[in-house]
Amino acid sequence: MTDSDPGDLDNLDSPGPVSGSCPDPAPAVRRWAPPRPFGPHDLRRNLRVLRRGPYDPAYRVAGGAVWRATRTPLGPATLRVAPDAGAGEVVGEAWGPGAEWILDRLPALLGAGDDPSAFVPRHRLVAEAHRRHPGLRLVRTGLVLESLIPSILEQKVTTDEAYRAWRLLLRRHGEPAPGPPGRLPEHMYVMPGPRTWALIPSWEWHRAGVDDKRSSAILRAVARARRMEEAARMEEAEAVARLTAIPGIGPWTAAETLQRVSGAADAVTVGDLHLPGIVVHALTGARDGDDARMLELLAPYAGQRHRATRLILATGRTPPRRAPRFPRGDIARL
Repeated sequence: MTDSDPGDLDNLDSPGPVSGSCPDPAPAVRRWAPPRPFGPHDLRRNLRVLRRGPYDPAYRVAGGAVWRATRTPLGPATLRVAPDAGAGEVVGEAWGPGAEWILDRLPALLGAGDDPSAFVPRHRLVAEAHRRHPGLRLVRTGLVLESLIPSILEQKVTTDEAYRAWRLLLRRHGEPAPGPPGRLPEHMYVMPGPRTWALIPSWEWHRAGVDDKRSSAILRAVARARRMEEAARMEEAEAVARLTAIPGIGPWTAAETLQRVSGAADAVTVGDLHLPGIVVHALTGARDGDDARMLELLAPYAGQRHRATRLILATGRTPPRRAPRFPRGDIARL
């Protein structure tokens, strides 16, 4: 299939309702009791990896609940997840054509398929983080494009630039999230479907600060949307191979995607600007670190290296800043 072949696009781009199109749509509801220990702070912390910046149009926290706007194989959906501490449960409410799909997978989203018992700490710092965060779970969305596209946007730019691009593209080309007016947080949007991504003109990418290399990678991915989504059901090595077969998607992007899509416990991020320095400093006290040294230190956690880095990041231990912030780019000057 060529980049211009619309075969994958036709079946994956389904229309959805406009927010508030029904006077007061009743949600589909599911209650689920997560395995202990699991507290309200664990719900928000575990899902936070899905948020793309504090103003992500697809993610909000309001009144102790997490709201997500997402595009499922059955169409758009809005999910509200809140703890019911008294019952020891979480309550999921969902609206839109994809409501039942997202509720069917609520346990997986919250880490039901994760097995933290397989993790054995090998450093004192990691052991202490493991003890302090017993409710840490690796989430599993089962949706590839919604993690792949923002990960591509984050390539080689500051997080602020990437978050701005994601925000602008969703607000301009996404669709309002389904849900009850007055209760649904304002300005929530479901990301565009594959066909809509494919039809975004070049000047809109430029306006969002996205260069040709990243926009081209996204266009190649959405042209093969169905094959990309199949990676959610593959073993990690096979999924990485499937994603990185697309020019412009490398190991960094694949790892960042699979960490969210399938809760890949070993999908350690290499090629990151900051992570090697954080890991090396936390485990050795050294001020500098690279991928090779990070992977050497994480070798005892083979099979669980992503979980190890999550626990290291949870300690908040970072090397002292010695260099100025990464300069902000302006593709309008290129």
